[in-house]
Amino acid sequence: MTLDKKWIVKEQGNPIVVRHLASELGIDQTLANLLVQRNVNTFDEAKNFFRPELANLHDPFLMKDMDKAIDRIDKAIAGKEKIMVYGDYDVDGTTAVALVYTFLKTISPNVSFYIPDRYNEGYGISYQGINYAKEHGISLIIALDCGIKANEKIDYANDRSIDFIICDHHLPDETLPKAVAVLDPKRTDCDYPFNDLSGCGVGFKMLQAYCVRHTIPSEQLYPYLDLVVVSIASDLVSITGENRILAHYGLKQLNTAPRKGLQSMIKLAGLEKHHISVDDIVFKIGPRINAAGRMESGTAAVELLVAKNEEIATKIGLTINVHNNDRKSVDRETTQEAIAMVTNDETLHSKKSTVLYNPNWHKGVVGIVASRLVETFYRPSIVLTQSNGFITGSARSITGFDLYVAIESCSDLLETFGGHMYAAGLTLREENFEAFCKRFEAHVAEHITDEILTPLIDIDTYLDFKQITPKFFRLLKQFQPFGPGNMSPVFLTENVYDNGNGRIVGSDAGHLKLELIQEDEPYRPISAIAFNQSEHFDFMQSGNPVDVCYSVAENYYRGIANIQLRIKDIKPREEIV
Repeated sequence: MTLDKKWIVKEQGNPIVVRHLASELGIDQTLANLLVQRNVNTFDEAKNFFRPELANLHDPFLMKDMDKAIDRIDKAIAGKEKIMVYGDYDVDGTTAVALVYTFLKTISPNVSFYIPDRYNEGYGISYQGINYAKEHGISLIIALDCGIKANEKIDYANDRSIDFIICDHHLPDETLPKAVAVLDPKRTDCDYPFNDLSGCGVGFKMLQAYCVRHTIPSEQLYPYLDLVVVSIASDLVSITGENRILAHYGLKQLNTAPRKGLQSMIKLAGLEKHHISVDDIVFKIGPRINAAGRMESGTAAVELLVAKNEEIATKIGLTINVHNNDRKSVDRETTQEAIAMVTNDETLHSKKSTVLYNPNWHKGVVGIVASRLVETFYRPSIVLTQSNGFITGSARSITGFDLYVAIESCSDLLETFGGHMYAAGLTLREENFEAFCKRFEAHVAEHITDEILTPLIDIDTYLDFKQITPKFFRLLKQFQPFGPGNMSPVFLTENVYDNGNGRIVGSDAGHLKLELIQEDEPYRPISAIAFNQSEHFDFMQSGNPVDVCYSVAENYYRGIANIQLRIKDIKPREEIV
């Protein structure tokens, strides 16, 4: 199913600023325009953008409660208390736990870690986890990537003489949990200069503060940045400000001296000979780490990430890779079933939202399947299964539609729910399912517009093929790391043709491999790949002109890197208004 997309060319940068910046930097005005669009307007701002410095990381003690957190850790270590590092079972949570656990273990032998079971305990801090701490004489729990809304559970822990330090990055409620310290840059009373850290990033800031307090050289923290960049990429936080610095140096660490566990993931993903990018983490490394928590237990992911022995790391990595292959198989089968349910049911197909329930679906893949449904039908989607006697699942939204508000409008029918504008989780009783479906659909139908239901492609600027030189691409690569807030630039080139060598590729014959030429550059074909767009083949093979929007990437073939266009969309010239 191919969806028509609306192309939006972004507002171009102030031409005077663009020309001046291009002159100062000695670069193409197109590249200077990309910088200005990213709010990089001066030589010094460009220097910080292209050459991030760890010295420019913010003072960690600017974060509210940081002094309290370090005081409590110092007290625990001095008193030889047992400390438990607790985190969520996803990539951000497991990397955060590995980070803090590994560091604290070099200071105190009395440190353990705990990852809740996705199926028996659910997301975040659990009563089972607190009970485990009490049974094992643990008096301090450091919670990472969770806990900001766990008010009742923190009270439960306080009643059992267990203190909590919360390191979270999710939006808090009006009333914060009564923990010893609550580190969250999204606190309304927190003046920390950057509020989009990952959960692992907040943990890193806490360790940075510990090093400052104890005059430990900051260089001792740098080997941990491979964990931080994996969390930044996988959790899709913005790669701007402090995250850009952490991601830049994290990628350096990942490419030169990754820890044993990540090295095993790199090998299993076939990335040994590649320069690893954010995309490689998002699509190849992160999903493997996530698979442990989805299919079995997130504890295995932490054991992998803290492994010091290559043999152990390889063994755990192989097990996790099997889980990932199982996950992909279950994901693929469930996605096919879900798409068929919508396609074959006219009532479901005609709705403004998708809500599907199958008690036999695997809980670990429902979020992935919801995302696939959004890609296929482009509308808010919820995928539900059965767990512990309840219907539970995940929801995903489309650009411009507030999913959280839609789910909140049905809150009286739900046992629990949480999330944000574009992703959420929810649990309800089976007897409320039909009523929920009707009310959710009614809310979506009332508040969504045809404009929101049309997928958008944001285009940075126009580009002619003759501008895509090796120098241009070399400079464009320095815009990395790409991610939210600094996405890989998307260009629009008009009036192009395939030179006759285009062909359909892929096991399902769904992709186009093209050799494109622009009308005024007929002897300079440029390689391109258009995934899931084979429907344009006949039109282009007949020599018809098209407009294309794309990003410029590097394609490796037999160890040789070549420039390749990654086509996002193709429009026949006759369709262009």
